[in-house]
Amino acid sequence: MAPADAHTDAGPGPAPQTDTGAEDTLDLPLSEELLAVFGEDAPATAAQPLPLNGPASSAPDDAGPAAGTQPTVNRTASSALLDHPADWGPVATPAGVFQLVPVRLERDLAVISRWMNDPAVAAFWELAGSEAVTAAHLRSQFDGDGRSVPCLGVLAGIPMSYWEIYRADLDPLARHYPARPHDTGIHLLIGGVNDRGRGVGTTLLRAVADLVLDNRPLCARVVAEPDLRNTPSVSAFLSAGFRFFAEVELPDKRAALMVRDRTHRAQL
Repeated sequence: MAPADAHTDAGPGPAPQTDTGAEDTLDLPLSEELLAVFGEDAPATAAQPLPLNGPASSAPDDAGPAAGTQPTVNRTASSALLDHPADWGPVATPAGVFQLVPVRLERDLAVISRWMNDPAVAAFWELAGSEAVTAAHLRSQFDGDGRSVPCLGVLAGIPMSYWEIYRADLDPLARHYPARPHDTGIHLLIGGVNDRGRGVGTTLLRAVADLVLDNRPLCARVVAEPDLRNTPSVSAFLSAGFRFFAEVELPDKRAALMVRDRTHRAQL
């Protein structure tokens, strides 16, 4: 199960209300991708997932990624399942120009590992320790079939957050809620202490949800499952236009399932 979200910040949000409306039921037949995830036999003509390339072998970039860079790692897999996050481009936000930049292990490991060892982050991500701990977590995504793409969040040219964009309908999470084909999930942490507690998390959550919906035409919903104890994170999702759908018991946490619907994005 993917880790919890940590340190998305917002002011006090409305109290969660469970939504069990019929619009969230799944009445479509299972796709070939879902059949493969849950061990069912797919039709013989089903296309196989494209292999995932490992991290680029170029020398480390000491300056770190900047808005406008287009790393080539993981592009084969991300194009197959997540519609090229590397190509989504920068967007203007009230906090500055923001861009998702797919992680390159040799360039980004040190900063991501440092963030994971922040006690406030480690309490929910549970990836504190040596760089090898973070590297193993990242490699599990690099070595997969592309259903999860780790990214740095670059704000005004500065890496300041870590994101995972993933296919929620192909994730074990789909066993715990009525998933729809192409549901797209997000995990995040805000790395810099100076970017916490002033609404940046809410701003970027809305921006990334919009990026997903703008660039993934088959995706009708963006979902997330922050730890229910992580009140700032849950509040930030609510403030960013997500709605509380349900509490879900996952193997490693009790989570708040948050949903942002394409059909309601203009109203929220």
